[in-house]
Amino acid sequence: MPLRSSAAHYGSVAMFLHWAIAVLLIANIALGLYFPDLPRSNPNLFILAQTHKSIGLTILALSLLRVVWRLINPVPPLPADMPGVLKFAARATQFLLYFLIVAIPLTGWIMVSTSRLGLATPYFGLFDWPNLPFFNGMDPAAKHEAHEFWEGAHSFLAWSAIVLIPIHILGALYHQFIRRDRVMKQMLPGRA
Repeated sequence: MPLRSSAAHYGSVAMFLHWAIAVLLIANIALGLYFPDLPRSNPNLFILAQTHKSIGLTILALSLLRVVWRLINPVPPLPADMPGVLKFAARATQFLLYFLIVAIPLTGWIMVSTSRLGLATPYFGLFDWPNLPFFNGMDPAAKHEAHEFWEGAHSFLAWSAIVLIPIHILGALYHQFIRRDRVMKQMLPGRA
């Protein structure tokens, strides 16, 4: 499988980034829905929160790579006979997903950076991922207000992904089973 995408198929780099981010994002959404409701006395709460943050930072790094790769490596075109409104919806959904895979973990990192504790994230226990330095020395009241804002933004964006991901999946299934074109096959390994 070639590294770069062609007019007929996504390359192996784009496929790896797509599927790795998809799996990590779905896992992190599930984790993010689960651990906040645990009682503070739960012995697993700390490790679940740190795992959620570490996965989020991994998504951020992979997503930035994916955006750069997409900019230098165009994607296969949509079918020529696809109605214009569906092409627009497909591209809009893709754009919004690209935005979300960067914005969700970025707002999470900002949220952690504005926490009153100010602790770095132990990235999968390997090293400490630092907080964003912009918030160092911020007035505690302003920092708390910023934390509340970014927590709300992070939650809103995560819920947006919870709505948009099934739409993206339904679009892929529409191409596979109703239109019976190559759109879904283009992102599957071994289908070049």
